[in-house]
Amino acid sequence: MEKSISRQIAEFAVALRYEDLPENVRYEIKRYLYDSFGCALGSMHTRDVNAIHDIYSEMGGREEATVIGFRTRMPAVNAAFVNALMIRSLDFNDIYWKQDPSHPSDIIPAALAMGERVGASMKTVMTAIVLAYEFEQRMCEFARPGVRERKWHHATLTQFVSPLVAGKVLGLNADQMVNAVGISACHNHTIGCPTAGKLTMMKNTVDPMATQSGVLAALMAQKGYTGTEAIFEGKEGLMDVFGPDWDTGALLGDLGKSFKILECSMKAFPTEALTHTHISAAIKIVSENDIDYRDIASVTITTIARACDILFDPHKYRPDSRETADHSLPYCIACALVDRKVTTQSFDDERIYDPRIREVIDKIHGEASEEFEKMFPAKQPSRVRIRLKNGKEYSVYLEYPKGDPREPMTEADLDAKVSALCADRYDANKLKDILFRCDTMSTREMMEKL
Repeated sequence: MEKSISRQIAEFAVALRYEDLPENVRYEIKRYLYDSFGCALGSMHTRDVNAIHDIYSEMGGREEATVIGFRTRMPAVNAAFVNALMIRSLDFNDIYWKQDPSHPSDIIPAALAMGERVGASMKTVMTAIVLAYEFEQRMCEFARPGVRERKWHHATLTQFVSPLVAGKVLGLNADQMVNAVGISACHNHTIGCPTAGKLTMMKNTVDPMATQSGVLAALMAQKGYTGTEAIFEGKEGLMDVFGPDWDTGALLGDLGKSFKILECSMKAFPTEALTHTHISAAIKIVSENDIDYRDIASVTITTIARACDILFDPHKYRPDSRETADHSLPYCIACALVDRKVTTQSFDDERIYDPRIREVIDKIHGEASEEFEKMFPAKQPSRVRIRLKNGKEYSVYLEYPKGDPREPMTEADLDAKVSALCADRYDANKLKDILFRCDTMSTREMMEKL
């Protein structure tokens, strides 16, 4: 009898060792840890993070794992959720987009929290983090078209991956890992509305919830709890419920021959991923030509159809929250035109209502391109055309943003990003020093040093 999909994944996850990871993969894990901790520290002032941190602090419980920055200790299941929300909150953490988008670093806290709980080495945690990237990114290529195109959120993918990550650190065997996936993946299908129209705090929360579910599922499986094995291909499983066209080769092919973490992207801007190439192009035009936003008559953004659908709907022209603003291409481009940069401060409450932004935002329009649609996701093409009141026109065409593996964030870029995120809260140099030596430590030792 052919092995189930979840069993094939589980057996690979259980067998993978730190020693199997090439040096460039180990180095990339540290870069994503550095980026993720920076994003978490930068989110400490946000309302959503503080609300959830307050709830779990008030609940109390066993002090098993540490909340980044706050240094509060709480049960691992809860710490995984809070830390995942912190990494996700600013929409500044990593991005992978093929058939589906996702943010594999949302799952890193599952490994960290479980590592502290059981006293695991960071080598074990790093191996689990590789699994987070490997299977979250493979899940993005599994459905054709992706689940996002079927109006579901990518947290639907995370529910299958987070139990593997937590289970790896917990030391589950293949049978237990299969059960953990079956437990988590039967109850976290997430509809697409958190990222549609007027956005709320749930935009950044649904994926951390799927991460938390995976941690709980791994603990349940360790205690003998059972879950559906044919959760992918079985009757009323993922493939049955979501319809035809699945690429099992993308999910299972050539496991271990190379590692998907090397194909992931970092974000140069704290915004929705499809905005990045356009922001880069707009900043290039206004900076190189010294254009004052007050001289602009119109801006046309040529992009793919799904970007027009997600990023140009009417709610995006008058955002009233950070969550909506960072998914509004008109707002992000307006910031780029006015400030010649887009930073976390671009989404402060008072900035959202800045009259300079309102002056230029209605001049920005999107148009969908069939040609660009055919190029995506191999490329993320953008053409930005700016026409001035005096009749002059400027145009820039770009195919991928800063942070893409084809134009990766340099060490200087990453240092600047993390330093800005840490601000006066934390010494970014200390953070980098500890994280880039983490494979010599236990998880508890690393978290205590931070």
